[in-house]
Amino acid sequence: MGIVIGIDVGISTTKIVGIKGGRVTAPIRITAADPITSLYGAFGKYLHDNGIELSQVEQVMLTGVGSAYINGPVYGLPTTKVEEFVADGLGARYESKLDHTIVVSMGTGTSFVLCDGDDMRHIGGIGVGGGTLAGLSRLLLNTSDIKQVASFAMQGDVQNVDLLIGDISAEPLPNLPMDVTASIFAKAQNDARKEDIAAGLISMVLQTIGSAAWLSSRGSDIRDFVLIGNLSLLSQCKDVFPPLEKLYNIRFHIPKYSQYCTAIGAALSYKK
Repeated sequence: MGIVIGIDVGISTTKIVGIKGGRVTAPIRITAADPITSLYGAFGKYLHDNGIELSQVEQVMLTGVGSAYINGPVYGLPTTKVEEFVADGLGARYESKLDHTIVVSMGTGTSFVLCDGDDMRHIGGIGVGGGTLAGLSRLLLNTSDIKQVASFAMQGDVQNVDLLIGDISAEPLPNLPMDVTASIFAKAQNDARKEDIAAGLISMVLQTIGSAAWLSSRGSDIRDFVLIGNLSLLSQCKDVFPPLEKLYNIRFHIPKYSQYCTAIGAALSYKK
């Protein structure tokens, strides 16, 4: 049996993994000016870096918004497209070992995929995600480099820009501890430090996603949420999501290859 290649093609970034014998091998990502360049660049680098010959590849599985630009074989190899939400669910289930969960795919925006055994369905989404963080950072911090924004945020204090319950109440409110956010950016002043603004922006995006994820589960017994996508790599996740877990009595999980789950799921969807 040959290697099955899963490729998540974005508009400018492509993520690629190989699966053989049920094991994920050396995932990589490539950024380029357009999806075609990104796809072929990632594929070529993946084969070169891992010493894989084209003859060893059994199947190429494509997913992601950029896959719409690919309408034929890749490097002459048999190629099939996979619905992105199905790939999200398969990859998250494989990596987290959870099969009764909601997958929270934090991309440019954020989508929610119900994963209940083999039943995987897109149940909604919000227009807040990495694109929101990049755009607001461009306006407020003169950079859309998320790594730089995250670096600023590590030196900032979100309590300098956000209003907490403790700022407006002398005692906790029902089910709302003193350290829960009452209003995002409500405390921000004209002379706010860029580090505090960065901390506030990241916290705002992650808090919004976390709360929306919880709301998407209302009416069900789901208490586990698997976070995937590039935003799951932010170190601020360990600060933002635990308080939400306590507030809502839920659990967030970030698997090892969280940013590659969609590509992994694409490869896993292959059946001979």
